[in-house]
Amino acid sequence: MAKNEHPVVAELGRPETASETAARKAKSSADHRKHQTVNNLVYSLLATLALVAVIVLMVPRATPESAKNVNYTAIARQAAGVEPDPLLTPALPRSWKSNSAQLRQKTDDRVDEWYIGLITPSDQYIGLVQGFDANTTWLSEQVAHSHAVSSTTVDGVRWRIYDNRDTSRDVGDAKYALAAKSGQSTVVLYGTADTEEFTKLAKAVSRQLADDEKDNG
Repeated sequence: MAKNEHPVVAELGRPETASETAARKAKSSADHRKHQTVNNLVYSLLATLALVAVIVLMVPRATPESAKNVNYTAIARQAAGVEPDPLLTPALPRSWKSNSAQLRQKTDDRVDEWYIGLITPSDQYIGLVQGFDANTTWLSEQVAHSHAVSSTTVDGVRWRIYDNRDTSRDVGDAKYALAAKSGQSTVVLYGTADTEEFTKLAKAVSRQLADDEKDNG
């Protein structure tokens, strides 16, 4: 075969024409570009995913251990003398944490309240609310409109028990609650912790209530 002759193509059984040669080369070039485009897209996607993974690893995450522990005693000290009774600041082991503490005034129900959000050693929640000159409607709202099932006396303070752990209705965080009256304060403990942790908190609160009554007496 002379050098200027076209090669014989097996599928055709004859030498391909000049136009067939040009079409074959064009198709081959297009297929190559398409393959390169797909490869580039894959490489770009992999690079993007790698960058996202690095960013995710670099972003700091808050953990229960690193979460800020609110000093509710210091906050209560700043508001000392504002309400008719001292603000409660129960003395608890260091394994108990507080994630919030605030004196709420000028509320919609016109009941000033001191609130402390507590995280127990078992990582459960108990809210302490001290309402001043509170009415029965305010108390009912704190315990998810439930009724006391019994009562208990802790260090000389009588606490009414509200147990909503078996109810099917939505009671929010008030799965279990304790309520007591002292001076002009109505104190409610409510949350998701077990009875033992509620009792421990009730003891700390009862001790302070007893001390406050002695000071006032």
